[in-house]
Amino acid sequence: MPLFTPFTLRDVTFPNRIAVSPMSQYLARDGYVNDWHLVHLGRFALGGAGLVFTEATAVEDRGRRTHGDLGLWEDGQIEGMARVARFLNEQGAVSGVQLGHAGRKASERRPWHGETPVNNEDIELRGEAPWEMIAPSAVPYGAHWQEPTEMTQADIDDVLQAFRDSARRVDEAGYDVLEVYAAHGFLVHQFYSPLTNKRQDAYGGDRNGRMRFALEVARAIRETWPGGKPLFFRLSVTDWVDGGWETEDTVELAKGLKSAGVDLIDCSTGGIGAGHNDSFTPRRMALAQGFQLPFAERLKQEAEIAAMGVGFLWDPEVAQAAIADGKVDMVALARELLDNPNWPLHASRSLGKDKDYSFWKPQFGWWLNKRQRLIDKLSLR
Repeated sequence: MPLFTPFTLRDVTFPNRIAVSPMSQYLARDGYVNDWHLVHLGRFALGGAGLVFTEATAVEDRGRRTHGDLGLWEDGQIEGMARVARFLNEQGAVSGVQLGHAGRKASERRPWHGETPVNNEDIELRGEAPWEMIAPSAVPYGAHWQEPTEMTQADIDDVLQAFRDSARRVDEAGYDVLEVYAAHGFLVHQFYSPLTNKRQDAYGGDRNGRMRFALEVARAIRETWPGGKPLFFRLSVTDWVDGGWETEDTVELAKGLKSAGVDLIDCSTGGIGAGHNDSFTPRRMALAQGFQLPFAERLKQEAEIAAMGVGFLWDPEVAQAAIADGKVDMVALARELLDNPNWPLHASRSLGKDKDYSFWKPQFGWWLNKRQRLIDKLSLR
Protein backbone atom coordinates (compact mmCIF):
# COMPACT_ATOMS: atom_id res chain seq x y z
CA MET A 1 0.00 0.00 0.00
CA PRO A 2 2.46 2.70 -1.23
CA LEU A 3 0.48 5.71 0.02
CA PHE A 4 0.73 4.35 3.55
CA THR A 5 4.33 3.14 3.54
CA PRO A 6 6.82 5.05 5.73
CA PHE A 7 9.29 7.41 4.08
CA THR A 8 12.57 8.56 5.59
CA LEU A 9 14.59 11.72 4.94
CA ARG A 10 17.69 12.22 7.07
CA ASP A 11 16.71 11.24 10.64
CA VAL A 12 12.97 11.78 10.20
CA THR A 13 10.55 9.02 9.18
CA PHE A 14 7.10 9.97 7.94
CA PRO A 15 4.45 7.39 8.88
CA ASN A 16 2.84 7.75 5.45
CA ARG A 17 3.22 9.79 2.25
CA ILE A 18 0.39 12.28 2.94
CA ALA A 19 1.27 15.87 3.83
CA VAL A 20 -0.93 18.81 4.77
CA SER A 21 0.03 21.84 2.70
CA PRO A 22 0.37 25.18 4.48
CA MET A 23 -2.96 27.02 4.51
CA SER A 24 -2.94 30.59 5.78
CA GLN A 25 -5.68 31.37 8.29
CA TYR A 26 -4.92 35.11 8.67
CA LEU A 27 -5.89 35.01 12.33
CA ALA A 28 -2.58 35.63 14.09
CA ARG A 29 -2.00 38.83 16.02
CA ASP A 30 1.47 40.36 15.66
CA GLY A 31 2.59 37.00 14.30
CA TYR A 32 1.63 35.04 17.42
CA VAL A 33 -0.12 31.67 17.24
CA ASN A 34 -3.40 31.12 19.13
CA ASP A 35 -5.92 28.39 19.91
CA TRP A 36 -7.39 28.57 16.39
CA HIS A 37 -4.08 27.36 14.94
CA LEU A 38 -3.79 24.56 17.50
CA VAL A 39 -7.26 23.20 16.70
CA HIS A 40 -7.00 23.81 12.94
CA LEU A 41 -3.68 21.96 12.63
CA GLY A 42 -4.36 19.39 15.34
CA ARG A 43 -7.37 17.93 13.57
CA PHE A 44 -5.16 16.95 10.62
CA ALA A 45 -2.88 14.97 12.92
CA LEU A 46 -5.95 13.24 14.37
CA GLY A 47 -7.08 12.63 10.79
CA GLY A 48 -4.03 10.56 9.97
CA ALA A 49 -1.81 12.86 7.91
CA GLY A 50 1.86 11.90 8.01
CA LEU A 51 3.20 15.47 7.83
CA VAL A 52 1.40 18.62 8.99
CA PHE A 53 2.74 22.04 8.00
CA THR A 54 1.88 25.32 9.66
CA GLU A 55 0.81 28.11 7.36
CA ALA A 56 3.37 30.44 5.80
CA THR A 57 5.30 31.89 8.73
CA ALA A 58 7.08 35.20 8.25
CA VAL A 59 10.79 35.55 9.05
CA GLU A 60 10.38 39.29 9.71
CA ASP A 61 7.40 41.53 10.33
CA ARG A 62 7.74 43.38 7.01
CA GLY A 63 7.72 39.96 5.34
CA ARG A 64 4.13 39.22 6.34
CA ARG A 65 1.58 39.12 3.58
CA THR A 66 -1.22 40.35 5.86
CA HIS A 67 -1.62 41.58 9.41
CA GLY A 68 -2.95 38.11 10.28
CA ASP A 69 0.08 36.06 9.23
CA LEU A 70 2.03 33.85 11.61
CA GLY A 71 5.62 34.82 12.38
CA LEU A 72 8.84 33.57 13.92
CA TRP A 73 10.84 36.78 13.81
CA GLU A 74 11.22 37.05 17.58
CA ASP A 75 11.86 34.57 20.38
CA GLY A 76 8.58 35.33 22.12
CA GLN A 77 6.76 33.58 19.27
CA ILE A 78 8.46 30.25 19.97
CA GLU A 79 6.32 29.17 22.95
CA GLY A 80 2.99 29.21 21.11
CA MET A 81 4.45 27.43 18.10
CA ALA A 82 5.98 24.82 20.41
CA ARG A 83 2.54 24.04 21.86
CA VAL A 84 1.30 23.18 18.37
CA ALA A 85 4.37 21.05 17.59
CA ARG A 86 3.97 19.07 20.78
CA PHE A 87 0.39 18.16 19.98
CA LEU A 88 1.16 17.17 16.38
CA ASN A 89 4.08 15.01 17.45
CA GLU A 90 2.14 13.41 20.31
CA GLN A 91 -0.51 12.32 17.81
CA GLY A 92 2.04 10.62 15.58
CA ALA A 93 2.35 13.21 12.83
CA VAL A 94 5.61 14.78 11.70
CA SER A 95 5.44 18.52 12.36
CA GLY A 96 6.62 21.14 9.89
CA VAL A 97 6.91 24.91 9.54
CA GLN A 98 6.91 26.80 6.27
CA LEU A 99 9.06 29.92 6.49
CA GLY A 100 8.52 32.72 4.03
CA HIS A 101 8.84 36.37 3.16
CA ALA A 102 6.19 38.09 1.06
CA GLY A 103 8.46 40.68 -0.56
CA ARG A 104 6.34 42.81 -2.90
CA LYS A 105 3.20 40.84 -1.94
CA ALA A 106 3.34 42.24 1.61
CA SER A 107 0.91 44.75 3.11
CA GLU A 108 -2.11 43.01 1.65
CA ARG A 109 -5.63 42.72 3.01
CA ARG A 110 -6.95 39.36 4.14
CA PRO A 111 -8.93 37.49 1.43
CA TRP A 112 -12.30 38.32 2.99
CA HIS A 113 -11.29 41.98 3.07
CA GLY A 114 -10.56 41.98 -0.66
CA GLU A 115 -6.95 40.77 -1.22
CA THR A 116 -6.07 44.32 -2.17
CA PRO A 117 -3.39 46.62 -0.73
CA VAL A 118 -3.79 47.79 2.87
CA ASN A 119 -4.58 51.53 2.94
CA ASN A 120 -6.01 54.25 5.17
CA GLU A 121 -9.42 52.59 5.15
CA ASP A 122 -7.91 49.66 7.04
CA ILE A 123 -6.59 52.04 9.68
CA GLU A 124 -10.10 53.39 10.21
CA LEU A 125 -11.88 50.01 10.14
CA ARG A 126 -9.38 47.70 11.84
CA GLY A 127 -6.54 49.80 13.16
CA GLU A 128 -4.23 48.13 10.65
CA ALA A 129 -1.79 50.35 8.77
CA PRO A 130 0.13 49.59 5.57
CA TRP A 131 3.87 49.04 5.72
CA GLU A 132 6.80 49.41 3.35
CA MET A 133 7.61 46.39 1.21
CA ILE A 134 10.92 45.27 -0.25
CA ALA A 135 11.66 43.25 -3.38
CA PRO A 136 14.52 42.34 -5.73
CA SER A 137 13.43 45.16 -8.05
CA ALA A 138 11.06 48.10 -7.83
CA VAL A 139 8.35 46.24 -9.75
CA PRO A 140 4.88 46.46 -8.14
CA TYR A 141 2.66 43.41 -7.86
CA GLY A 142 -0.06 45.06 -9.92
CA ALA A 143 -1.33 48.33 -11.33
CA HIS A 144 -2.78 49.58 -8.04
CA TRP A 145 -0.10 48.23 -5.73
CA GLN A 146 2.58 50.14 -3.91
CA GLU A 147 5.98 50.13 -5.61
CA PRO A 148 8.38 48.09 -3.47
CA THR A 149 11.80 49.33 -2.47
CA GLU A 150 14.58 47.59 -4.36
CA MET A 151 16.66 45.63 -1.88
CA THR A 152 20.19 46.76 -1.14
CA GLN A 153 22.95 44.35 -0.19
CA ALA A 154 22.25 45.27 3.43
CA ASP A 155 18.59 44.32 2.96
CA ILE A 156 19.58 41.00 1.42
CA ASP A 157 21.95 40.30 4.30
CA ASP A 158 19.23 41.19 6.82
CA VAL A 159 16.71 38.82 5.22
CA LEU A 160 19.26 36.00 5.05
CA GLN A 161 19.94 36.52 8.75
CA ALA A 162 16.18 36.51 9.40
CA PHE A 163 15.87 33.10 7.71
CA ARG A 164 18.87 31.87 9.71
CA ASP A 165 17.38 33.07 13.01
CA SER A 166 13.87 31.83 12.24
CA ALA A 167 15.21 28.38 11.39
CA ARG A 168 16.78 28.26 14.84
CA ARG A 169 13.41 29.15 16.36
CA VAL A 170 11.66 26.42 14.35
CA ASP A 171 14.10 23.91 15.83
CA GLU A 172 13.71 25.28 19.36
CA ALA A 173 9.94 24.99 19.00
CA GLY A 174 10.36 21.26 18.37
CA TYR A 175 9.42 20.94 14.69
CA ASP A 176 10.80 18.11 12.55
CA VAL A 177 10.73 19.64 9.05
CA LEU A 178 11.34 23.12 7.70
CA GLU A 179 10.08 24.29 4.30
CA VAL A 180 10.95 27.54 2.53
CA TYR A 181 8.08 29.22 0.71
CA ALA A 182 9.91 29.97 -2.53
CA ALA A 183 6.85 29.81 -4.80
CA HIS A 184 3.65 31.67 -5.70
CA GLY A 185 5.24 35.09 -6.10
CA PHE A 186 6.80 35.31 -2.64
CA LEU A 187 10.21 36.91 -2.18
CA VAL A 188 12.46 33.99 -3.12
CA HIS A 189 10.35 33.40 -6.26
CA GLN A 190 10.60 37.11 -7.04
CA PHE A 191 14.38 36.73 -7.14
CA TYR A 192 14.55 33.76 -9.49
CA SER A 193 11.80 34.80 -11.93
CA PRO A 194 12.94 37.09 -14.77
CA LEU A 195 9.51 38.73 -14.67
CA THR A 196 10.21 40.33 -11.29
CA ASN A 197 13.99 40.45 -11.05
CA LYS A 198 15.45 43.26 -13.17
CA ARG A 199 18.70 43.57 -11.22
CA GLN A 200 22.06 43.81 -12.95
CA ASP A 201 24.21 42.92 -9.94
CA ALA A 202 25.24 39.49 -8.64
CA TYR A 203 21.61 38.72 -7.66
CA GLY A 204 20.18 39.40 -11.12
CA GLY A 205 20.89 39.16 -14.80
CA ASP A 206 21.24 35.58 -16.02
CA ARG A 207 19.69 32.50 -14.42
CA ASN A 208 22.66 31.84 -12.16
CA GLY A 209 22.46 35.34 -10.76
CA ARG A 210 18.72 35.14 -10.19
CA MET A 211 19.09 31.76 -8.45
CA ARG A 212 21.73 33.06 -6.07
CA PHE A 213 19.36 34.34 -3.38
CA ALA A 214 17.46 31.03 -3.16
CA LEU A 215 20.72 29.12 -2.78
CA GLU A 216 21.96 31.54 -0.13
CA VAL A 217 18.69 31.14 1.79
CA ALA A 218 19.17 27.37 1.81
CA ARG A 219 22.78 27.65 2.97
CA ALA A 220 21.88 30.21 5.65
CA ILE A 221 19.18 27.94 7.04
CA ARG A 222 21.51 24.96 7.11
CA GLU A 223 23.82 26.94 9.40
CA THR A 224 21.26 26.73 12.23
CA TRP A 225 18.86 23.96 11.13
CA PRO A 226 20.05 20.58 12.48
CA GLY A 227 21.73 18.21 10.06
CA GLY A 228 19.39 15.39 11.02
CA LYS A 229 16.24 17.34 10.07
CA PRO A 230 14.95 17.60 6.48
CA LEU A 231 14.78 20.88 4.58
CA PHE A 232 12.10 21.32 1.88
CA PHE A 233 11.71 24.07 -0.72
CA ARG A 234 8.36 24.86 -2.32
CA LEU A 235 9.04 26.10 -5.84
CA SER A 236 6.87 27.34 -8.68
CA VAL A 237 8.18 25.02 -11.37
CA THR A 238 6.84 27.32 -14.09
CA ASP A 239 5.42 30.84 -14.07
CA TRP A 240 2.88 29.90 -16.77
CA VAL A 241 3.93 33.16 -18.44
CA ASP A 242 5.74 33.67 -21.75
CA GLY A 243 9.24 34.91 -21.00
CA GLY A 244 9.05 33.77 -17.39
CA TRP A 245 10.58 31.00 -15.31
CA GLU A 246 10.33 27.57 -16.93
CA THR A 247 10.58 23.93 -15.89
CA GLU A 248 14.12 23.49 -17.20
CA ASP A 249 15.15 26.43 -15.01
CA THR A 250 13.67 24.73 -11.96
CA VAL A 251 15.60 21.54 -12.69
CA GLU A 252 18.85 23.51 -12.47
CA LEU A 253 17.72 25.36 -9.33
CA ALA A 254 16.74 22.06 -7.71
CA LYS A 255 20.18 20.62 -8.42
CA GLY A 256 21.77 23.65 -6.74
CA LEU A 257 19.42 23.44 -3.78
CA LYS A 258 20.26 19.77 -3.33
CA SER A 259 23.94 20.69 -3.11
CA ALA A 260 23.03 23.38 -0.55
CA GLY A 261 21.38 20.85 1.76
CA VAL A 262 17.77 20.70 0.52
CA ASP A 263 16.15 17.25 0.67
CA LEU A 264 12.83 17.60 -1.16
CA ILE A 265 11.20 19.93 -3.68
CA ASP A 266 7.53 20.70 -3.06
CA CYS A 267 6.41 21.22 -6.66
CA SER A 268 3.75 23.83 -7.37
CA THR A 269 3.39 26.32 -10.23
CA GLY A 270 2.39 29.90 -11.00
CA GLY A 271 1.55 32.75 -8.65
CA ILE A 272 4.01 35.35 -9.93
CA GLY A 273 1.16 37.80 -10.50
CA ALA A 274 0.06 37.39 -14.10
CA GLY A 275 -3.52 38.17 -13.18
CA HIS A 276 -2.52 41.56 -11.76
CA ASN A 277 -0.24 42.78 -14.54
CA ASP A 278 -1.38 43.54 -18.08
CA SER A 279 2.20 43.29 -19.41
CA PHE A 280 2.31 39.55 -18.72
CA THR A 281 0.95 37.02 -21.21
CA PRO A 282 -0.22 34.08 -19.14
CA ARG A 283 -0.49 30.64 -20.70
CA ARG A 284 -3.57 28.55 -20.09
CA MET A 285 -3.27 25.75 -17.55
CA ALA A 286 -5.01 22.48 -18.41
CA LEU A 287 -6.68 22.01 -15.04
CA ALA A 288 -7.46 18.45 -14.02
CA GLN A 289 -6.91 16.27 -11.00
CA GLY A 290 -3.17 15.88 -10.46
CA PHE A 291 -2.29 18.34 -13.24
CA GLN A 292 0.93 19.35 -11.46
CA LEU A 293 2.21 15.82 -10.87
CA PRO A 294 4.23 15.73 -14.14
CA PHE A 295 6.27 18.71 -12.92
CA ALA A 296 7.19 16.86 -9.74
CA GLU A 297 8.00 13.71 -11.70
CA ARG A 298 10.39 15.61 -13.97
CA LEU A 299 12.12 17.29 -11.01
CA LYS A 300 12.52 13.94 -9.26
CA GLN A 301 14.05 12.31 -12.31
CA GLU A 302 16.24 15.07 -13.73
CA ALA A 303 17.42 16.74 -10.52
CA GLU A 304 17.62 13.41 -8.67
CA ILE A 305 15.93 14.80 -5.60
CA ALA A 306 12.85 13.75 -3.64
CA ALA A 307 9.67 15.46 -4.84
CA MET A 308 6.20 16.17 -3.49
CA GLY A 309 3.16 16.50 -5.77
CA VAL A 310 0.48 19.04 -4.95
CA GLY A 311 -2.70 20.59 -6.29
CA PHE A 312 -6.11 19.25 -7.28
CA LEU A 313 -5.65 15.92 -5.54
CA TRP A 314 -8.67 14.28 -3.95
CA ASP A 315 -8.96 10.70 -5.26
CA PRO A 316 -6.95 8.24 -3.13
CA GLU A 317 -6.39 6.06 -6.19
CA VAL A 318 -4.68 8.94 -8.02
CA ALA A 319 -2.47 9.72 -5.05
CA GLN A 320 -1.68 6.04 -4.55
CA ALA A 321 -0.73 5.57 -8.21
CA ALA A 322 1.59 8.61 -8.17
CA ILE A 323 3.53 7.06 -5.29
CA ALA A 324 3.41 3.50 -6.64
CA ASP A 325 4.66 4.56 -10.08
CA GLY A 326 7.57 6.46 -8.58
CA LYS A 327 6.40 9.80 -9.94
CA VAL A 328 6.56 11.47 -6.52
CA ASP A 329 7.69 10.57 -3.03
CA MET A 330 4.89 12.35 -1.17
CA VAL A 331 1.59 14.06 -1.96
CA ALA A 332 0.26 17.18 -0.27
CA LEU A 333 -3.39 18.15 0.05
CA ALA A 334 -4.88 21.43 1.25
CA ARG A 335 -8.48 22.42 0.54
CA GLU A 336 -9.56 18.79 0.28
CA LEU A 337 -8.44 18.40 3.89
CA LEU A 338 -10.33 21.52 4.94
CA ASP A 339 -13.44 19.82 3.58
CA ASN A 340 -12.52 16.47 5.14
CA PRO A 341 -9.73 16.48 7.77
CA ASN A 342 -10.09 12.68 7.99
CA TRP A 343 -9.23 12.18 4.31
CA PRO A 344 -6.16 10.02 5.08
CA LEU A 345 -8.21 7.71 7.30
CA HIS A 346 -10.99 7.40 4.74
CA ALA A 347 -8.37 6.82 2.02
CA SER A 348 -6.90 3.94 4.01
CA ARG A 349 -10.33 2.30 4.13
CA SER A 350 -11.19 2.92 0.49
CA LEU A 351 -7.84 1.43 -0.58
CA GLY A 352 -8.44 -1.66 1.55
CA LYS A 353 -5.74 -0.90 4.10
CA ASP A 354 -8.01 -0.44 7.13
CA LYS A 355 -10.99 -2.75 7.46
CA ASP A 356 -11.75 -2.35 11.17
CA TYR A 357 -10.96 1.32 11.93
CA SER A 358 -7.66 0.30 13.49
CA PHE A 359 -5.92 3.26 11.82
CA TRP A 360 -8.12 5.66 13.74
CA LYS A 361 -7.29 6.90 17.21
CA PRO A 362 -8.84 4.33 19.57
CA GLN A 363 -11.06 7.02 21.06
CA PHE A 364 -12.69 7.27 17.62
CA GLY A 365 -12.06 3.87 16.10
CA TRP A 366 -13.61 1.89 18.95
CA TRP A 367 -16.93 3.69 18.48
CA LEU A 368 -16.88 3.54 14.70
CA ASN A 369 -16.01 -0.14 14.56
CA LYS A 370 -18.74 -0.96 17.06
CA ARG A 371 -21.27 0.95 14.97
CA GLN A 372 -20.08 -0.76 11.76
CA ARG A 373 -20.48 -4.23 13.26
CA LEU A 374 -24.05 -3.39 14.26
CA ILE A 375 -24.84 -1.94 10.84
CA ASP A 376 -23.45 -5.05 9.15
CA LYS A 377 -25.32 -7.37 11.50
CA LEU A 378 -28.65 -5.65 10.85
CA SER A 379 -27.95 -4.97 7.16
CA LEU A 380 -28.79 -1.31 7.68
CA ARG A 381 -26.49 -0.06 4.91
